[in-house]
Order: sequence, then C-alpha cells, then structure tokens
Amino acid sequence: MKIPKGFRFGGVAAGLKPQRRDVALVVSDHPAAAAGVFTVNRAAAAPVQDGRGRLPAEGMRAVLVNSGNANALTGQAGLDDVGTLRGAVAAALGVQKRAVLTASTGVIGVRLPVQKVVDALPALAAQLGDHADLAAEAIMTTDTRPKLASREVTLGGKTAVISCICKGSGMLAPQLATTLAVVATDAAITPRALQDVLVRAVHDTFNMLTVDGEMSTNDTVLALANGLAGNPRITEPGPDLEVLEAALTDLFGEMARAMAADGEGATRMVEVVVAGAPSEVSARDCARAIAHSPLVKASLFGADPNWGRVLATVGSRAGSQGWPIDPFRARVSMQGVVVFERGAPVDLDVEALRQKLREARVDVLVELADGQARATAWGCDLSYDYVKINADYTSMIVQKADGMVAKDDKVANYSPTFKRTLLVEALKYIAQFSGQVAVIKYGGAAMVKQSLKEAFAEDVTLLKRVGLKVVVVHGGAPEITRTLEKLGERSEFFDGMRITDAASLPVVEMVLTGKVNQELVAMLNARGASAVGLSGKDGTLLRAEKRGLEGGVDLGYVGKITEVNRKFLRMFLDQNYVPVISPIGLSDDGTGLSINADDVAAAVAAAVGAKKLIYLTDVAGVLESAPDGELVRQITSADLTRRIEAGAITGGMRWKALAIQAALRGGVERVHVLDGRQPHTVIAELFTDRGVGSLVTAA
Repeated sequence: MKIPKGFRFGGVAAGLKPQRRDVALVVSDHPAAAAGVFTVNRAAAAPVQDGRGRLPAEGMRAVLVNSGNANALTGQAGLDDVGTLRGAVAAALGVQKRAVLTASTGVIGVRLPVQKVVDALPALAAQLGDHADLAAEAIMTTDTRPKLASREVTLGGKTAVISCICKGSGMLAPQLATTLAVVATDAAITPRALQDVLVRAVHDTFNMLTVDGEMSTNDTVLALANGLAGNPRITEPGPDLEVLEAALTDLFGEMARAMAADGEGATRMVEVVVAGAPSEVSARDCARAIAHSPLVKASLFGADPNWGRVLATVGSRAGSQGWPIDPFRARVSMQGVVVFERGAPVDLDVEALRQKLREARVDVLVELADGQARATAWGCDLSYDYVKINADYTSMIVQKADGMVAKDDKVANYSPTFKRTLLVEALKYIAQFSGQVAVIKYGGAAMVKQSLKEAFAEDVTLLKRVGLKVVVVHGGAPEITRTLEKLGERSEFFDGMRITDAASLPVVEMVLTGKVNQELVAMLNARGASAVGLSGKDGTLLRAEKRGLEGGVDLGYVGKITEVNRKFLRMFLDQNYVPVISPIGLSDDGTGLSINADDVAAAVAAAVGAKKLIYLTDVAGVLESAPDGELVRQITSADLTRRIEAGAITGGMRWKALAIQAALRGGVERVHVLDGRQPHTVIAELFTDRGVGSLVTAA
C-alpha cells in the first residue's frame, strides 16, 4: 500500500487482547483537514460521542484506534477515558489535545483499561513509519485478515495518494459507516468539501454492505487530508473534487468487498446488483434486502441455487414499501446463469450451477423492467460458524484483574447439544486417521509469528495423539535471508528460487539444520510430540544432485532429490516419533545441497505412502490470478498444468505447483494448499470434508 506524504502508521500490542496487536496510531506530521461519518446507533460508544461533535475541522494530527474493547455503554467513565487517551497521545506526539481523534472496537459494556494503552504509547510513537500493515492488524476484532489499500490520483497537476485501513467482519448493517476505517490523504481539501465527499463515498459503498444486519455502537469512518501533495486546495465542486470522490468511492468499494468476504463465519462473498428499478431508493432497498435475507444467505452457504428466495425478497420489499415493481417481469441470474425470465423458471443444469455457487464469490443479478435505477450491495453467506462465533460470545469473554479482555474458547463453554454434535463429528474423523501418514510442509508466516508457531506445534501434537503419523518438512527462507544480510551477503533469486553459491551454502545449512530445525523440534517436544530433528544428510535420508541450469541461470548448490531413504524414515514413524526434516540433501560426492522444501515434502510424501500432503503458505490457497484472485477450492493436476502453461501461476507458487504434481504422480491421494497465516489451519482442514484452502487431486 502506498503511504501519503507526511503520514506515519504504527500498531503494537498493549495487552487489551491476549496475543494480537491491539492499538493503532495514524499520525499526520502536518495539520490536516478532517471529516467523519459515524453510526446512527443511539447507544453510540464514547469515542463516537466525542468525535462526531468535533468534525469536520481543521488542524487534526492523529487518530488512535484500539481493538478488543469497544468503550461502549460505559457511561461518563468511558468519555473520561477518551479524554485521558487524547491527552496522552497529544503529550507523546507534542501536539494539541484537540488535534487527536480516537476510535474503539471490541467487547461492549466493559471499561477500557486506559493505563495499558497509555503505557504502550512510547513504543507506539517510536515505531511510527510506513507500517500501515501493522496498524491494520491492530484494529482487527473477529476479522481473519487485515484490510488496507490505496489509490493514486492527479489533482491540479499534482499526484496525491489516498490510503485506507479498515476492519469489519460482524455487526455490519447498511446504514451509515458500517465499519471502522481511517483514511489518510495528502490531497489539499477543505474540511467541509472532505466531509461532503466522505458522506457520498460511504453512501455508495459501506452503506451497501451487510453481514448480519446488526448495527454497531462504534461504526466510524475518519479522514485526514494534510495537503502535502501540493495541489490547489479543493474548496467546491469541480473536476478535482470529482476525481477525488471517484477514487475514494472505488477504494471504499474494495474495502466493502473485503469485509463481505471476511464476514463472520463466511465461506463466500455475494455481490447483488439490482437494475431497472423505478428509483435509486428502491434499487438500493431491494439489493440490500437480498444481500441481508437469512434465507438467501443460508442457501448460498449450501450452494443451493434457490433463486426463488431472491425474487420473493424483491416482491416482499415491493409490497411492503409500495414500490411500483412487478417481479414477474424480472430477469434473474446467478453466477451469470439465467434462472428466471419472462415470468417463469428457466430450464437449466442445476448441478452445473450448484458447482458455480461453490466458488468464493457469488454474483446475483436482478434485472427489473420498471425503470432505469441501479444499485449494488455486498454481503456473505450464513454458515454454522456465524452461530458458533456469536451464540456464546459473552460466555467466552473473560475480563482479567488487570483489565485485559481475554477469550476463553473451550468446548466446555458451549451448550450440551453443540458439544455432543461437535464431539461425535470429530470422533468420526479421528477414527479415519488412525495409522495414516500426513506430511506437512511448514513455511511462510506460520514460521515467523510466535502465536502461529505455537498453534502449529499444538496442531501437530494433537494429531499425533489421535493416531495420525505426522512428518514435518520445514523451510526457512526469511531466516536465511536475514542471516545472510547480517553477514553482508545479498540474497539473489531466480523465479522464486534462491541462488546458493559455495560461500552461502554453509550459512543455509546452519540456519536450516542448526537453528530452524532445532527450535521447531524443541517447541514440539515441549508439548509432548516426541519430535526428532533430521537433516537430509542424516542416514542418507535425501540423496540429491545439482539442479543444473534453470532458464540459463546456474542456481549453484541447489539440488533435486534422486532418492528418499524410506526405511530410515519409516523407522521413526513406526517408533511413534514425529520426524522434522531440514531440506538439505547429500550428493554422491558428499557435498550438501539446498533443496526446495516443497520438493522435499512431495518426495517424502510419495516415499512413505502419505494419504495427505499439506502445504502451509502465505496465501489462501491456489488463486484464480495472483495476488488477489478468487480462491480455487478444488483443482485437478491437469488444471494446474494449464494454469502454469498459461502463466497464471508463477514464481514461488509455480515451484510449489510442480512439487504438488510430482506428489500426485507418486501416489499421494490429496494435496492441500492452506493459509498458514491463520491459526490451527491444519486442524481445520483435517476435520472437514470440503477443506479450508485448495484441494488438488490427480483427476
């Protein structure tokens, strides 16, 4: 994401939440015009009450946002806490207290432990820089991923940047600022003009978003504009204002879609377009009603092409609101397939449409014949997980003596019926695991973030205890790069593959076998996993030869596997150990070779007859088009080949795809590509028939 001139971002963990960052700060180094749009909920949180009376305004300098605690329905104490935070931020930055805005999100009705935030401010101020990603992470609540983006525009011949961080997953209803968002721009604009643009942009985007129809007490969209782009200051309607508004609306549209896709428990995002309506108001009303309908949302979760619920919703709104709309003249399409027109259902291949409805994005188009107005709304399906997340929400929230809010998500907290269902289903899967082998390629963010490391170690230990035989193959690219940089060596890559020369080979081996492997083994054994660390050199586990030239480039001491010592590996599995393999191979002349961990995992899985091969990576799975395409839930090896040949899969993912194909040719039945940025993804995948990432099969 591009950062506007004169803005700095940061995000730290203050202890409001058990693990994640939970306090963010956005600072303008120059006084900025500011505007805001706030929830209309009359039970508005203290930061909303404080901010909405002070905007639009000149001279703003900072926005402090905390997650984990909404500071809502906390009475006068909540307002006092906002004042304390504004004063502390002002002191830390050397600005006026009036120049500070705040926002909060999290649990309602719990006093904010202000001192924790105040104590974190020195570290937060020292961290400030181009860290919008950290700020976006710090404002998350039930979100599964951070949301941030930017746009670049030309205003009066000058280039200006508009950036946005936002959060939103639950309690999203389409009425005024259905999110928490902070916009920073270096465009020059008056507060009043900025306010007008902000209201209109929210109207067409965030106000057309619904996850559950529940309006938050804290919804807030704030915008700061410091003018450092140097464009003539925008004061009234004109071409520059139109350009700025179009870019902001487009940016908010991206954020709205991201929030819909990340709705609580959501498995797919839905975009609803209603065209041919008699008025904008009726078009918006019908589009939002379809996206919000529990019946429509539930059918989407089941990939059920129940278009009748869509049209029934249109008829319901037309009748209850008096809109001059005739549903019998409508044309309805789902995923581009016409399902109703000329007053009757269309004969179609229902199973083919059902397959299309399993995609991560569902498009619903209702073409009325009653006017020219058009509107778009966004939402998501309604899954079992939404109920799980919200049914026992407060029973899982625990406030500790120091004021920190923690989540106690033990099965014991759930209803007896839910527990019985959960355990019966889990035991069915556990029975299938006994004696089976699963190979897990461990890499990416899951190896870097401490909470993800711990979650992975817990997953492996639990799987072993239910009878699954687990083999872990790890990478370590980020650690290798950092170590080489400390030694004054520069890392070079070709098409995602590290070039390893004679000087760097010992460093690579030291990091992989001497550091990463040992740390992982120690973490597993601390949980009772009985892990044993292995280099590919040990027992001649991995025989290899140099790869040679790739695209005319000599990769140096990079190898490809020629043989896996199956008996050696089986010895550990039969003795109930968890082998943890460092991807270093041994050539015939005794030279060590660095091997792509994806290739090692594939070769090992084939050698030991693994039923499952799992790759943890830094994306949701195989995507339609990198880096932001839709997730492909299931794909065959032949489809994978076509994507590689078409150039849709490149770089590191290309090497992974080739390794996957090798594993399938070697007899592995199912290969899964999972998002390692999410905790306990391995458990989630193994305990579901459909999987949570991308499933690749031979045919």
